[in-house]
Parts: sequence; structure tokens; C-alpha cells
Amino acid sequence: MENKKNNNRLKEGILYGIGAYGLWGILPVYWKQIHHVPALEILANRFIWSAVFVFLILYFTGRLERFRKETKETFSNWQSGVRMVAASVMVFFNWGIYIWAVEDGRILETALGYYINPLLSVVLAVVFLKEWLNRLEWLSVFLAFCGISSMVVKTGYLPWVSLVVPSTFAIYGLLKKCIPVSPFTSTMLETLIMLPFMLGYLIYLWLQGNNAFQLYDGITILYLVGCGIVTAIPLLFFAACTQCLPLNMVGFMQYLSPTLSMLIGVLLYDEAFTVAHMWTFGMIWLGLGFFSYSQYRKML
Repeated sequence: MENKKNNNRLKEGILYGIGAYGLWGILPVYWKQIHHVPALEILANRFIWSAVFVFLILYFTGRLERFRKETKETFSNWQSGVRMVAASVMVFFNWGIYIWAVEDGRILETALGYYINPLLSVVLAVVFLKEWLNRLEWLSVFLAFCGISSMVVKTGYLPWVSLVVPSTFAIYGLLKKCIPVSPFTSTMLETLIMLPFMLGYLIYLWLQGNNAFQLYDGITILYLVGCGIVTAIPLLFFAACTQCLPLNMVGFMQYLSPTLSMLIGVLLYDEAFTVAHMWTFGMIWLGLGFFSYSQYRKML
């Protein structure tokens, strides 16, 4: 009976994980639907409507009191308060650069960035949390470095999007590790911190007559309002996934997201997958293989 319950929980967790990482992986398709709206304006709407949608979730699930309590605890300590503000800033840059990159036809670069992300996270853990890497993990980081170097040598171009996107997300993850609050409280606070700036920017555009709500049709407006939904739903799935699955399985499933994005960039939007890309992705995939095997050995 207990085994059946565990198996059902495992299957449920896998479905939630596929839902979370699958939705994150196809998110470029959503941003492409409103590519005619400037990236910064999309970003402002994403913060605003995410705050609205997450607030509704907190309200209807009875989590508002927990949110209030965790918010008070977070900002009663200046260090955790600064970290929360810094996390919000990292989300601002991560979301903003990602949306701009998709609009600019750089989906492959964002996919490469999210493949690099777990390797970059372990480097930050070494530097800031004094964790140490074994030989396989150091080899993984070295192969990722070789992959990026290969792209620079073969194309003469540094894929900065592939570095900035995972860097901001890895720093965000490091900050979140030091702020012990629930995912919903964290997401709500991250959006609320930036909310005055985002509202101010949209009001400025409105006064100039350049707000998307003044210029575009109802479909575009629905997509902008939907930014909150496409942000919050994967978060809900991810939170449920982490409660049902062991951490190593959750970590392995994260590769679904950049894989889908890469396929979308190449097959749907005709982004060039050159020999340089092949070498770079190949080295990083090899590094991730060693990294995943190392994580698996630790769990045995």
C-alpha cells in the first residue's frame, strides 16, 4: 500500500515537472506573439500582472497570512531584506534580457544559457557557500568553458546572452537560498518590489500616447495580461514537483526547458544551428552528462 502511494506521488511529481519545465521551454512562442511590443513594456506588464495573479492565488488558497508573516520576518533583518531586493533586481534583468533576446531572434543563445546555468550555480556555490566540487564536476565546468571559448574562436563573437541569462538566474538562485521563505511569498515580494517602477514606466508611456493598451488590438492586450498567468502557472507546477520528487530528479528534468527552446528556435523560427553551435552545445551537453552522473553518484 505504501509503495503504491509512493509510486503515485512519483508519477504526479513527474507530471508536474514536465508541466513546469515544458511551459518554460515553450515560453519563447508566447513572447513571439507580441514581438511588436517593446521588450521593456512587456517586462513591465509581466511584473504587474504576475503580482496580480500571484496575489489572487495567495488570497484564494488562504496563504495571505503566511505571506504577511514571512514578509515581516524577511524585512525585520536588513541582510535578508537587501537580499530580497537584490533577488528582485536579478529577476528584472533575467526576464528583461530573456524577452529581448527572444524578440531579437536569439532563442538558441537563451537555450545555451539555461544549459550552462546549473554549472554556473555550482561555481557560485564554491565561491560564496564554500562548497567544493569533485573531479567530475570540475570537468563539467571546464567543458562548459571550452564550449563558450569554441563559439568565440569559431565566430569571433561572444554569446553574451548565453552568459548574462544564466549568470543573473544563478545569482538569483544563490540569493533565494539565503532567504528562507516559501516560493509564493518570494515571487510576490519580487514583483512588488519592482511594481512602482513598472507602473511608473507604463504611466509615462500612457501620457506619451505610446502605451500598448492605446496602440494595439484586444488580442495583444490579452497576451500582455496573460503574462501573469504564464509566469505563475509554471511556478505552481514547479513547487508541486519539488514536493513530490527527489532533488536529483528535479535537477535532471530542468534540461527539458532549454531543449524545447532550442528545438523551437531551430525548427519553428529558422535560427541557424551552425557548426560552431554544434561544437559549443556538444561540449556543454558532455559536461552536463558528467555533472548529472556525479549528482547521481552522490545520491546512492
